[in-house]
Amino acid sequence: MDYVLETNSLVKRYGNAKALDGLTMRVPKGAIYGFVGRNGAGKTTLIRLICGLQLPSSGSYSIYGREFTSREISRSRRRMGAVVETPSIYLDMSARENLKQQYRVLGLPSYEGVDELLELVGLADAGKKRAKNFSLGMKQRLGIAVALCGGPDFLILDEPTAGLDPAGCEGILKNITDYRRETGSTVLLVTHSMDDAARIADRLIVFHGGHIAMDGAPEDVFKRARELTEMGLDVPRPAAIADELRKRGAALPESVYTAEQLRRAVLALLGKEAAD
Repeated sequence: MDYVLETNSLVKRYGNAKALDGLTMRVPKGAIYGFVGRNGAGKTTLIRLICGLQLPSSGSYSIYGREFTSREISRSRRRMGAVVETPSIYLDMSARENLKQQYRVLGLPSYEGVDELLELVGLADAGKKRAKNFSLGMKQRLGIAVALCGGPDFLILDEPTAGLDPAGCEGILKNITDYRRETGSTVLLVTHSMDDAARIADRLIVFHGGHIAMDGAPEDVFKRARELTEMGLDVPRPAAIADELRKRGAALPESVYTAEQLRRAVLALLGKEAAD
């Protein structure tokens, strides 16, 4: 199997505290990985290391098979697009100007594809509007468009739906899944929202205290609701509703963790077929 990212006994210290404590993991090509955990669990620290913003205290990692100490690691990072903590956008520039600037930074020969990116993230009608006048959701979408410049096949998004209303979250998650479907790219979605992770992740890694506490398919992780609660995490709202219904005697399967799964399970219980 081809791995986009591999870490081996990765440690990051800040003084006497360990943000990452011997982290070993592999992320295969083409997957959407959800990194979940409370603030301070180590998620963003790992992303900052991968993006070259910080160096590990010990241990190692590789991107596309190149060790982070290799002179060739920059070639691997050119295949990445990232939004880390806050979108990297110029507020006095328009959306289109922001994308053109990123094209120049990447050394791309033309601006071909700018309009397609604006369309993909739902900013086709705002291309000439200055980013400082954007809503939070529009800034998030522009940040994703900037990360997509050059057609990266490894996309890293740190809390892309933070602070957004349900409609904004829906739009961002659709942007991510559309891009992955069209390109076959690998996506790391760093989020505190179990609902977001449940909706689009193929696999979840639960961080706790700088360690990996869980690593598995969403249905397997969400079955361990008590352990998640003990770590200060929630389960997706549909999973909580399904659990409450089971406590009241409803024969719902344990694998329910998205709204669509809950809808279909309830309809099946009522002897009705779910309309697509």
